[in-house]
Amino acid sequence: MAQVKVFYDQEGNTLTVWFGDPQDEYVCEETGDEVVLMKDKSGRVIGFEKLNFSVAKSGKFQVAFETVAA
Repeated sequence: MAQVKVFYDQEGNTLTVWFGDPQDEYVCEETGDEVVLMKDKSGRVIGFEKLNFSVAKSGKFQVAFETVAA
């Protein structure tokens, strides 16, 4: 079973999502759309960070996942 980790930093206005092991991070690549891709040694994307991300004043933040057939 795969595990996805989602972190929201309200002070830094960042949303970080890991779908690989964060300890495997080898290099980061900025896409130019305020998104940073975290990659392992083989160049596979294992996470991303959205910069300047903010949640509405309600403070509620929901995450939903959907799987698709390969």
